[in-house]
Amino acid sequence: MENSKKKTYIISMMILCSLFFIFGFVSWVNAILIPYFKIACELTHTQAYLVAFAFYIAYFVMAIPASRLLNKVGFKKGMLVGLCFMSLGTLIFVPAAYTRTYGIFLCGLFCIGTGLAILQTAANPYVTMIGPIESAAKRISIVGLCNKLAGIISPLIFAAVVLQANDSELFRQLKEGLIMGPEREIVLDALIRRVMLPYAFLSVLLLIFGIMIRYSPLPEINTKEQNSSADSSHTDRSSIFQYPYLILGILAIFFHVGAQVISIDTIINYAGTMGIELTTAKVFPSYTMSCTLIGYMLGILLIPKVLKQKRALQIATSVGLVLSLCVIYVSGNVTIFSHNTDISIWFLVLMGMPNALIYAGIWPLAIRNLGKYTNLGSSLLVMALCGNAFLPVIYGSLVDSYGARLSYWVLVPCFLYLIFYAFKGHTIEHWTKNYSS
Repeated sequence: MENSKKKTYIISMMILCSLFFIFGFVSWVNAILIPYFKIACELTHTQAYLVAFAFYIAYFVMAIPASRLLNKVGFKKGMLVGLCFMSLGTLIFVPAAYTRTYGIFLCGLFCIGTGLAILQTAANPYVTMIGPIESAAKRISIVGLCNKLAGIISPLIFAAVVLQANDSELFRQLKEGLIMGPEREIVLDALIRRVMLPYAFLSVLLLIFGIMIRYSPLPEINTKEQNSSADSSHTDRSSIFQYPYLILGILAIFFHVGAQVISIDTIINYAGTMGIELTTAKVFPSYTMSCTLIGYMLGILLIPKVLKQKRALQIATSVGLVLSLCVIYVSGNVTIFSHNTDISIWFLVLMGMPNALIYAGIWPLAIRNLGKYTNLGSSLLVMALCGNAFLPVIYGSLVDSYGARLSYWVLVPCFLYLIFYAFKGHTIEHWTKNYSS
């Protein structure tokens, strides 16, 4: 029986790692899609960051419907539905690119985000439930490792497939207005149509993987059984809103993911303010993701044997605030990895390391002891991923008004709140000291 349970656990983790790899591959390619669309579709910074908005707002819209879908059809069929939505979304890129219509691209991105919302609603509680809650942060770190590994390679693969050796000169001519009129339209059409073939190929792969998941040996989660076993505590509560540590945790996830996506999706454009072309700056998201990978590896090695997940969260949020302030205030030219840049961009790169441990720390603290509200609590936490939608657009609008560097002030209140949750917010069991039903 022990061997059977161990085998089931290993199979489940392998499938979950594959899913989180897909999450990362499809999500983090946005880091290069944003500047690429900005050039090919001739967008402002605010318009370009609508890529992140359209993609992640689906989490807000679809998280609760996704939970109902999973309760109705089961987790494995639900994952197939999610991957089918993602397959459809990537396929929509083909007509969008053919017509060079930004609105159709945004529809495709929303469709991909819808699929991911379904998958995240299934996968996150799965990672938490398949083992003891004390090691949940470690399991989240393992699947997060796969997510960020995909994040390292996806911008590089996109660049290798879509970008060409002479694009730096082409982008310069477009930026300086040296190509105008009908010739400009022809060049921009050709530029955007480069995404058609890779996204059509990705659409087929996602559909195939969905079918494989549906007929895999992955066991179903009996959420009713899980929830009933957790119902022995907090039986005096009649609403999910009577769990302060969850509600505050939802806000923490919102600010964390928003801050994380800003540090990754804006770095290419920030490098551009230092005179670094897209063809060279394409590697910077991978640098940030590499630091995130190191952070996840530290989480796996240290949590919970050496470092408790609460303490890791407190350290990570504090380091995130310090690095945010360094991005804004610390200046000086440096040459690292053959890039001659302002040192501030490397503080942005380093933010990947603490960000790796923040999500893994918040989730188990927020989802604990919810009893019959576990599914709904998980859905609300997934909804909070819409922080990825709102905060980059806020950053983009600030860039249009105040410049790229000063706009990173948006990170400071995010990390201040995360520090509050890490030290105090997660310990609040009742809204008032005299709470009783």
